[in-house]
Amino acid sequence: HGKCRAVVTAVGMQSRLGMIAGMIQEDEARTPLQEKIADLAKSLAIIALVASGLTFMLGYFTGAPTEEMLIIALALAVAAVPEGLPLTMTITLAYGMHRMAKHNAIVRKMLGVETLGSTTVICTDKTGTLTKNEMTVQKIFTGGEFFDLTGVGYDPEGSLLKDDKDVDVEQNHTLGMLLKAASLCNNSSMVQRQGRWDVVGDPTEVALIVAGSKADIWKDDLDSEYEKLHEIIFTSERKLMTTIHKADEGRIAFCKGAPEFVLEKCVSIERDDGVHDLNDDDVARILQQNTELARSAYRVLGISYRNLPEGLPVEESENELTFLGLMAMIDPERREAKDAIALCNQAGIRVVMITGDNEETAKAIGKKIGLSADYDGPVDHMDGKLKHITGDGAITGSELLSLDDEEFDSIVEGVSVYARVMPEQKLRIVQALQNRGHVVAMTGDGVNDAPALKKADIGISMGIKGTDVAKESSLMVLQDDNFETIVEAVKRGRGIYENIEKFTTYLVSRNFTEVILILLGITLLGFDLIPLLALQILFINMFDEIMPAIALGLDPVRDEVMYERPRKPGERILKKRNLLLVVSIALIMGLVCFLVFLFSDPVGNIERARTMTFATIVSMILFIPFVFRSLTRSAFSVGLFTNKLMLVGVASTFVLTLTVMYVPYLGNVFELVALGPAEWIVPISAAFATLFIAEAIKKILASSGI
Repeated sequence: HGKCRAVVTAVGMQSRLGMIAGMIQEDEARTPLQEKIADLAKSLAIIALVASGLTFMLGYFTGAPTEEMLIIALALAVAAVPEGLPLTMTITLAYGMHRMAKHNAIVRKMLGVETLGSTTVICTDKTGTLTKNEMTVQKIFTGGEFFDLTGVGYDPEGSLLKDDKDVDVEQNHTLGMLLKAASLCNNSSMVQRQGRWDVVGDPTEVALIVAGSKADIWKDDLDSEYEKLHEIIFTSERKLMTTIHKADEGRIAFCKGAPEFVLEKCVSIERDDGVHDLNDDDVARILQQNTELARSAYRVLGISYRNLPEGLPVEESENELTFLGLMAMIDPERREAKDAIALCNQAGIRVVMITGDNEETAKAIGKKIGLSADYDGPVDHMDGKLKHITGDGAITGSELLSLDDEEFDSIVEGVSVYARVMPEQKLRIVQALQNRGHVVAMTGDGVNDAPALKKADIGISMGIKGTDVAKESSLMVLQDDNFETIVEAVKRGRGIYENIEKFTTYLVSRNFTEVILILLGITLLGFDLIPLLALQILFINMFDEIMPAIALGLDPVRDEVMYERPRKPGERILKKRNLLLVVSIALIMGLVCFLVFLFSDPVGNIERARTMTFATIVSMILFIPFVFRSLTRSAFSVGLFTNKLMLVGVASTFVLTLTVMYVPYLGNVFELVALGPAEWIVPISAAFATLFIAEAIKKILASSGI
C-alpha cells in the first residue's frame, strides 16, 4: 500500500526482468535420455538394414522367390526394431513422474526424470530446505550485555532473562529501543485467532516481532504510535532494510541488516548511560560477538536508528546511524537433512550448501547436518590467493567476485559451503561445476535464481516460497521445500534409468533372437525351410514382448541403488555389459529355437516344426523376463514373485498366444497347428533351460568385472 515516485531507466528486454527473461528463453538442449535414445535408434536402424539386406541376399542367391523373400526381409527389419520401446519408455517415465509427485516432487518435463538419476552434485539453499525456516530469537546483545529469550516457534510465550532473572524493558532503555526498532523495521504481522497465533510474513521478521511481544512490546501498538512514512527495501546487495516513521519529536529511521553492513552506516552507539561515538574497539567487540554467535549456528541481525533532521532526503537516512545491538535467532535444521546428506555421500553425490547467511553461521549449520566446510579439492599449483580463500573451507560472495573463471574452476570441486552469496552468483557456480563434467542439480526460489535453474541440468524450484518465474525455469518443483525430497527424487531417477536399461536390454535381445533364428534357417536350410513366417514374426514382435517389458519398466526401485556411484553422463543404455548380455542371450535363445526346429523334423512336417519353434519362443516369455529384473544379480535372489505385474503380464501374454494357436480360424491365418499336451514338453523344457543358461551368462559377466 502507498505511493511512490519512480524513475524509469530501462524498459522491456533492457530492464532487469527483461534480461532475466532473455537468459531463460534460450533454446532447450536435448536431455541425456533423448541423446541416448537417438543413439540407440540409429544403431538399431543400421542393424535392421544389415539383417534384412543380408537375409534378402541369402534368399536371392539360394533361389528363393523374390516377392516372398522381400516380405521376410521386411518382417526381419521390423523384428530388429523393438516397436514396444517407445510405449514402454513413455509408461515408465509417466509412472515415475506419478510416483515422484506422491513424494512431493513434481517433475515438469517427462524426459528429465532420468536425468535426476545421473546427478553428481546437488547445490541447495540452506533456509527452508536444510533448515525448518522457523526462526526464534534466543539471544540479544545490547549495551555490552547479553540477554536470553525463552520459548520456541511463533507463539509469544516466553521470558526475557539476564542471568536467569526476568528483565523489565522499562528499566533498560537501550533494550526496549532495540526491540521497538526490530518490530517497526518490519513488514510481518501476527494475529490471535481462536486461541492460536497466525503469522504472515518472512520468518526472520516474524521472529523479531515475536521477540518484542515476549517483552510486552506489540507491533500493532507501535504501528499506531509511529506512523510509517517510507521504506528502503532490503536487497541481497545492500543487505539492509530501513523504515522511516513519524514520531512526536519528528522523523525517526530504524535500520536492520547484516551486522557488518549496519556497522558501516553507524557513527555512534547507544548504551543505558547515553549515546557515545562508535570507536574501533566498539566495532571489533561487536563483530567478535557476531562471529561467536554465528559459530553457534545463529543468524544474527544488527539493529540501529537515527533521529532525522528536518528536510533530510530519504536516501540519506541510512547514514550516521546509532547502533543499538545484535539479535541472534536460530533456525533449527531439519531432522531428516543429516540422514539425507549421509545418503548422498554414500551414493557418490556431493552436496553443496549456498546461503546468504554469515560465513560462520553457514559453517556451523553445515557441521550440524554432516556437511563439512573443509576444502577437499586439489591443492597442487595453488597460489597464495587461492590458498587464503580456501583456507577456511567456505567461500563468500565477495571472495567469489575476486576470482576469475579459471581460478574458480580449479577449486570449485573442493568447496561445499558458500556464504553471503548473491542469487546471480549461483549461475557461475553451476557453470563452473558443469565445466568440470558434473551433472548439477540447483535449487532456487526467486526471480534472480531463474538463470541458474535454467542452466542447471536439474533446476529445482520451491513449491511453497518459490516464484512463478523460478517454477517455470525449473525441471522439478518441491511441494514441501525439503532437501530429503530431492534425495528421494534422485533415488527414483536412478531406479527409472535402471528399469530403462532392463526393458531395453530385454526387448533388443528378444528381437535379435528372431533375426538370428531366421539367418540360421536361411543359411543352413534354405528358404523353403525357414523357421518362422513373416506374420508369425510380426505377431511375436507386436504382442508377445510388450507386457513383460512394461512390467520391467515398473519394477520397484531398489534401496541399494543409492549405494552405487553415479553413472557417467555419456554412458550408453546398451553399454558394454548390456550389449554383451544382449548378444549372448539372443544367440542362446536363437540357437535353442533353431535346435527345436531341427528336432521337430521340418522336412517331414514344416507347419508342425514352425509351430514348435513358435511355441518355444512363446514359452521363453514364462522365464526370460525374470532374468532381466536385474542385469547383475540372479533372478532367484531378486525374487520371482516380488513384481506382481510381471506375473500378470507373463501369464496374459502366454494365454493370448495360446489363443492364436488353438482358435482354428487364427491358426489357419498364422499357419500354426494345435499341439497336444505331450508336445509342449520340448518347448517348455527348452525355454526353462534357457533361463539357467542366461543366469550363467550374467554370473560370468559379473565375475569378470564387466
